[in-house]
Amino acid sequence: MSSTTLLMETQAIRNFDQLLARAQALGPKRVAAICAEDEVALKATASAFALGIIQPVLIGDEAKIRSLAAELHLSAFLDHAQIVHTDNAAAVAVQMARAGEADILLKGHLRTDQLLGAVLDREHGLRTGRVLADIALFQMEDADGQKLVSQGDGGVTIAPTLEQKVEITRSSIELMHCLGVRRPKVAILSATEAISEAMPSTIDARALAEMGAAGEFGDADVFGPLALDNALFGWAAQAKGIHHPVAGHADCLVVPNIEAGNLLGKCITFLMKTPYAHVVLGAKVPILIPSRVESPDDKVRAMALGVLFATR
Repeated sequence: MSSTTLLMETQAIRNFDQLLARAQALGPKRVAAICAEDEVALKATASAFALGIIQPVLIGDEAKIRSLAAELHLSAFLDHAQIVHTDNAAAVAVQMARAGEADILLKGHLRTDQLLGAVLDREHGLRTGRVLADIALFQMEDADGQKLVSQGDGGVTIAPTLEQKVEITRSSIELMHCLGVRRPKVAILSATEAISEAMPSTIDARALAEMGAAGEFGDADVFGPLALDNALFGWAAQAKGIHHPVAGHADCLVVPNIEAGNLLGKCITFLMKTPYAHVVLGAKVPILIPSRVESPDDKVRAMALGVLFATR
């Protein structure tokens, strides 16, 4: 292993350019694109292949995949891809992952529930006993420059219980460890930093913070409840008189429910125009469930994130 690669593995990743570079050093990994007869999925897998991040496995209707690739001037790309013809792409992809023939699953032209239904099949799926959690990354600026912040869960668990929030917190920490953040600062979000029986998310946040203080999350600082501003910005935490290592310096945001996570993610993506990527953790392999309106670049970043987690 070169000295450059060793250096990369000891430094925390602070932006998406560094994430892509790390994925290039670790890849390629086999990405199974499910129902690959999809314009954005084909463009994204072609781009990720060109970067050396992935080895594409295109699962679905072969004739439609080849026809669409020709329309997109990607026929040459298919020469480097494995094409698996089937009318049950989700089940075949899960079977390949179980057999060690795919390292990462990527949703193409199918609904998320159709993919996750196959993943969660009790007999033939990819269950591990963990809760599935959709953990996202976005890029922001702090006092030290650029940083990547995780946010979850905005795509799978609708109204997480305290026990499920424990799992989401663990997955968030595990993802940040993959990025080289040795002791992530995890903010448990609510609408306020005040604890109120009328706002159950603040009660859960207090419980998670107590678990963090007791060391139950390992190498991480966990604190809450915190509102979004005093989780991310030191000046906001100071204005509220909140003194804790997490306040104003969060690396991870754990949201109270899927509505909050979905709205926050879409505000970041579409209003702030900020680079974004997300991955579902908790199954035997990373699962990528990007929205159909996400760009090919977002999907390439998601694949890079999946590569890092698959090689953790």
